[in-house]
Amino acid sequence: MTANKELKDTVLIVDDEQAFLDLLSFNLSEAGMKVETAQTAADAMKAVALVRPVVVILDLMLPDASGTEVCRRLRQDPATAEIGVMMLTARADEYDRIVGFEVGADDYVVKPFSVREVVLRVKALARRSSERLRARLAVDVGRRLRHEGLEVDPERHRVFVESEEVSLRPLEFRLLALLMEHPGRVFSRAELLAEVWGITGDLSTRTVDTHVRRLRSRLGPYEDAVETVPGFGYRMRA
Repeated sequence: MTANKELKDTVLIVDDEQAFLDLLSFNLSEAGMKVETAQTAADAMKAVALVRPVVVILDLMLPDASGTEVCRRLRQDPATAEIGVMMLTARADEYDRIVGFEVGADDYVVKPFSVREVVLRVKALARRSSERLRARLAVDVGRRLRHEGLEVDPERHRVFVESEEVSLRPLEFRLLALLMEHPGRVFSRAELLAEVWGITGDLSTRTVDTHVRRLRSRLGPYEDAVETVPGFGYRMRA
């Protein structure tokens, strides 16, 4: 594992193939980005804590854990939840893509790939990740979103139902916060993928439906506050 004290615009590549690390490191460095590398999940988590990368590129198969497990850990920690995550793997099955997005990946690229395309996608993901982080840090202190007895504290990533705190996964939290910020507005599934996951493309929108179901199950008496608009998408009941 390499180390770098500079935090801004750092990309962490996690893969156990040295040739792959060398190839992508060289090209991302040439594109003006700082690059760190790790070859195991354990070293990846240490590097994340040390350098706070703006993007993590994850191989799906690592010696000590799966890339999806690393992604899950990043999304569960509020301190790393806004990091951009790109899965880059030889496994092209739709099931693997869906699982990757389910655990919070922002992008999914299949080997073999165009190096130029990956560099462009990493730079775009870095911009989106930085924007998400700035937006989170810019939230007014003490500002809360409310819908009857449902309350969201965006700054502290906390949710309360009738004054009782409930636990949400990072993607579920972002989904709820977005809907509550725009009560009555209908979001299509494609819009939710773009706004919450930060991705566009041909990914099946079933992942949105899955997260909405999970979110509703945690809202108790307010599960119906997130309404389905047949043929369009979802909205927070005004």
